[in-house]
Amino acid sequence: MSEPVFEIKNISYTYKDKLEHTPALKNINLKIDKGDFVALVGPNGSGKTTLIKLILGALKPQQGEIYINGRNYQKYDAGQEIGYVSQKSNSFAKGFPASVSEVIMSGLTRQKGLFKKFKKKDRERLDEVLRLLDIEHLKDKNISSLSGGQTQRVFIARALINDPSILVLDEPTVGIDNKHVKEFYEVLLKLKERSVTILLVTHDIGVVVDHANEVACLNEHLHFHGTNHEFKNLGEAELSKIYGFPLQLVSHDHDRECCG
Repeated sequence: MSEPVFEIKNISYTYKDKLEHTPALKNINLKIDKGDFVALVGPNGSGKTTLIKLILGALKPQQGEIYINGRNYQKYDAGQEIGYVSQKSNSFAKGFPASVSEVIMSGLTRQKGLFKKFKKKDRERLDEVLRLLDIEHLKDKNISSLSGGQTQRVFIARALINDPSILVLDEPTVGIDNKHVKEFYEVLLKLKERSVTILLVTHDIGVVVDHANEVACLNEHLHFHGTNHEFKNLGEAELSKIYGFPLQLVSHDHDRECCG
């Protein structure tokens, strides 16, 4: 069996202050194989933000390790192996004086350093991700002139410019209308067809469970990790126990909603 692209082993994290210790994550284990599209879901306050910070290196695990392609990423510079799109991307773009190409190419800064000239292969990679995200026609547009859905594609392209091992998306549909949410998931499915490995973090278990091939449900512990089909077949009592309040998945044609 091949190594998983991304693996979390026995991760725990507790926030400490003078008065109390607040556990955020307890003994989290998660494996993601190449080409998987995994939705990490859970209620607000479930530890998703803490886990994102650990994955990105903003926090150091108090217990456990994180591996990328079989290597402990804390022991080498693996930053460019993780492509990250923040939920704040759209708000950041408003009024920002840069073209789409400039924003995407800024994703190479960590790899190349500041003030380094881009080479022919960098320009070729730019054209490649523009085609992949169907935004070639936006190449010279100012980022602040785009719609929310277009802006999200630009920041995905920026995250992919380094050809990372895994693409991590944090609440990516915040602030995007329903039409563009549908288009966004179509983009992710296209990326999955190209064997891009995706971890999408969200508190909303609505449409996402119909598109991801695996679902992991976090609420301090990792309560569930399996196929989207297995997740949809969880009973109301099981879901409510995981989330800590009454919850069910309600089907409406091809879409599903999270209803408390």
